[in-house]
Amino acid sequence: MIATWARLVLIWAGLIVAIGVLAGVACALFLVCLDAVTATREAHPWLIAGLPLAGFLMGWLFLRFGQPIAGGTDQVIREAQTPRERLPLRMAPMILLGTLITHAFGGSAGREGTAVQMGAALADQLTRWSAVARRQRHLILMAGMSGGFAALFGTPFAAGIFAVEVLALGALRWSALPLCLLTAWVGHAVVVVLGVPHVHYAIAAVPAVDGLGLGATAVAAVAFGLMARALVITQREAGRLAQRRLPWLPLRVAVGGLLIAVIALALGSTRHLGLGIPLIYEAFASSLPFSDSVLKLLLTAITLGFGFKGGEVTPLFVIGACLGSALAWWLPLPVDVLAAVGFVAVFAAAAKTPLACIIMAMELFGPAIGWHAALACAVAYAVSGRDGIYRAQH
Repeated sequence: MIATWARLVLIWAGLIVAIGVLAGVACALFLVCLDAVTATREAHPWLIAGLPLAGFLMGWLFLRFGQPIAGGTDQVIREAQTPRERLPLRMAPMILLGTLITHAFGGSAGREGTAVQMGAALADQLTRWSAVARRQRHLILMAGMSGGFAALFGTPFAAGIFAVEVLALGALRWSALPLCLLTAWVGHAVVVVLGVPHVHYAIAAVPAVDGLGLGATAVAAVAFGLMARALVITQREAGRLAQRRLPWLPLRVAVGGLLIAVIALALGSTRHLGLGIPLIYEAFASSLPFSDSVLKLLLTAITLGFGFKGGEVTPLFVIGACLGSALAWWLPLPVDVLAAVGFVAVFAAAAKTPLACIIMAMELFGPAIGWHAALACAVAYAVSGRDGIYRAQH
């Protein structure tokens, strides 16, 4: 009996290290490449003119080679809920390539979808060689998700909770939490050891918790929840309209690229394209107009709704930070605090992962923001409706 338990412990330790290393190395490569293509696009704004052609090429590649991975993050979630078929290895390189194309030419998208899909797809390959992994495949996939998320954002505690919270609304698989946390820490450590930096945000100081401050947070949280709901609805309806009017994928993505290019030309600015991280820094520094959050929402909905690859989370960060910054004109809280709270609350409401977002707030901005983040994430989650960015959630 003792020998059997020792063998299982060694097997699981090996799986945790293997999954974490695979996810960490893949995400480190992704972060380096993403920084490079983003810097190139920012140095050459005219590249936005190539977005329609890039969209056509991406659509053709995924139509020709990407049918087994068409479900994206929702496919990963469904497999973690009810394992059926192994995720194809091609999911990792194809989502990596697709996301880099999106960002190289100015699509408004995120990166967490790429990290989660790469982590899960690479982890799932271990089921080819391990009987233990095959029998507990749902745990392997959850570990891969957490490893990728942690490696990408540098928030291992939030990553572990995200993996057990995202599968179903209001129900957490607590039994998987230790495995997900350990894998998240390994993935995060790999990125740190490789010297790939994460984006860092800072707030000056969180005011003392009092009734006025919490009341302002609750009011802002209603706006955050409604904004999350607006993104979910807009992106979903844009996708439905695009699929109905443009059923051929390459043409659909190309038209989406044309729309984004035209909007950017009309605005005369590329501030709202790509990840939008500079907008987050602006939001933390001073109050921005409400239009910044709306424009980022619109461009993200078109980018992802029409078929470009990437994720929603970083755009959600941007939308939330910009909205919080705008609300600082009227609410009695510092602009950086409202931007930080919006940063996590819009994500919590749209992804239906409030616990992970509360922990993420404390990992990114310090424990002092915990009470404001908890209230904001809970209220935003409550007012945002049942639908989220991940359709596969139970």
